[in-house]
Amino acid sequence: MVAYVFAPPAVPTLPIVGSDDHFPVHRIYCVGRNFADHAVEMGHDPNKEPPFFFQKNPDTLVPSGATIAYPKMSQDVHHEVELVVALKAGGEDIPPERALDCVFGYAVGLDLTRRDLQGEAKKLGRPWEVGKAFEQAAPCSALVPAATIGHPGAGHIFLKINGAVKQDGNLNQMIWKVPEMIATLSTLFRLAPGDLIFAGTPAGVGPIAKGDVLEGGVEGVGEIRLTVV
Repeated sequence: MVAYVFAPPAVPTLPIVGSDDHFPVHRIYCVGRNFADHAVEMGHDPNKEPPFFFQKNPDTLVPSGATIAYPKMSQDVHHEVELVVALKAGGEDIPPERALDCVFGYAVGLDLTRRDLQGEAKKLGRPWEVGKAFEQAAPCSALVPAATIGHPGAGHIFLKINGAVKQDGNLNQMIWKVPEMIATLSTLFRLAPGDLIFAGTPAGVGPIAKGDVLEGGVEGVGEIRLTVV
């Protein structure tokens, strides 16, 4: 038996719709600028650069229905609603035609971003972790197994704040589709069961404030709700 100097933290997990089991999370990968209209609103040409990848820590996950504190050290926190892909298998150099075999299911996530800190880091040529990987930065709904819903390639994706629509798009607008994301990621990292991929956000990202109620969804997958205090 291994002895620890203090109790190790619990493994982050997500609930599974229709099951008492939970999905243990290994890593969280995020795809940057994967919707053309979002790339444009962020000042980039989607025809000249492919999406890129960054990570959030698994312990930044927050369940749907949670109340979170407005993130510290920032005056400009943004919402980004995303399809989340959960892997049940992994590996390296996975061919696109086999990539969907690795998928356990899907969820709805929010990539919360301290935009002012991210922007400052960009100007200085520094890493972005302070803007992306802070506490409670990855709210996520329960997972729906692909065995139940299949693999959504199209469907409405939206986010509302206090009932007003802020983001309104369709999964068919993604530049890189799920098989391509998995295949490309597997050339850069050894993917593993328990990995999550936040698949990018449509246009309309913007600030949140204390007192806001965020409601997001992906057609055929589910919805997420979050309160900021």
